Amino acid sequence: MRRRTVLAAAGAAALAAPVLTAAPALANTAAPSHRRLEIRGVDISSLPKDEDFGAVYRHADGRRDDAIRILADSGVTHARLKVWVNPADGYNTKKQILPLARRLKKAGIGIWIDFHYSDIWADPAHQTKPAAWANLDVAGLTRAVYDHTADVLGSLKRQGTPADLVQIGNEINGGLLWPEGKNWGEGSGGWATQAAFLKAGLTAARDTTPRVRTMLHIASGGDNGTSRWWFDNAVSYGLDFDIIGQSYYPFWHGDLATALANMTDLAARYDKPVVIAETAYPFTLESEDATNDILYDPSQLTAGFPATPEGQAAWLRAVADLQASIPGGKGLGYCYWEGVWTYRKGNGWDPTDATSGNAWENLALFDFDDKALPGLKTLGHYRG
Repeated sequence: MRRRTVLAAAGAAALAAPVLTAAPALANTAAPSHRRLEIRGVDISSLPKDEDFGAVYRHADGRRDDAIRILADSGVTHARLKVWVNPADGYNTKKQILPLARRLKKAGIGIWIDFHYSDIWADPAHQTKPAAWANLDVAGLTRAVYDHTADVLGSLKRQGTPADLVQIGNEINGGLLWPEGKNWGEGSGGWATQAAFLKAGLTAARDTTPRVRTMLHIASGGDNGTSRWWFDNAVSYGLDFDIIGQSYYPFWHGDLATALANMTDLAARYDKPVVIAETAYPFTLESEDATNDILYDPSQLTAGFPATPEGQAAWLRAVADLQASIPGGKGLGYCYWEGVWTYRKGNGWDPTDATSGNAWENLALFDFDDKALPGLKTLGHYRG
């Protein structure tokens, strides 16, 4: 999802105010107490830029350490890395991903690659073609998707750090590479064109990294109608993928019981495992910079989960329980979005504007003193 400050208004689809009570039950479905989750991940796409701008990371006791070692010590299994094509600030490209992958392999953390097929944020409302691809026709765009995907994944394999998971597109509810790859509306290429682009990416992934597990990712964690519409079409167009990915943020996507019902249905309907590719929750409603954060008002919080370190950790336990409750072991786990994106001047939302601020630092897994929050240990060890 596009994480700009303008989305603060979108969060005003407010849920109940927080109360200091136990977390609500999951639709009368008790997750097996012994059920472990294979994927307990963190998106760390912002890490190279944060480090270049002076970010430091500390264990909960204040000891300074390498961020990836802190994640590994906390039990994190996978790190998600977004890929842009030619962003204005030069980050989130192969140049940063290759050395980051070497660090992850050394730490024993799996590599999860997230292709946006854009120079900037891709999400349900924005799927802007890379500038270098702007004048390509559908055939040219299809080839560009294959070549770009194969280049990044092939480079990772050649250096001995093959990807374990790969997303072909990011939050592609409405398609990708608009307008040609938009799956609805006047002037779009419809599902046939979107499917051609996705098939090119899926083929490139398997050609370069035969053992990689592929994922198609939309942002409809609590919306079964949209989810069925999307994946029914994906199956009807012959898309061969391994995992259903969903974004699930309670402040945008509804309550836990509704999300559980949706993901249980998807796992059974398509006989595929489901993963929550993105989730997050604030540890405070305060901001470290002058930028209005996406989560800033008590009305945006979910009942039972206050904006405290303990509330954030409780949310992660609830999300883990949700995944563990999906029958047949089809809930693989979840990924925390941008858990290391702490505030550093110069590393803001907009890669085209060095003065832009960070609207996410109160949702990171490190506090304003750079210390790991309890939620990080919860993420790594609970159901681990």
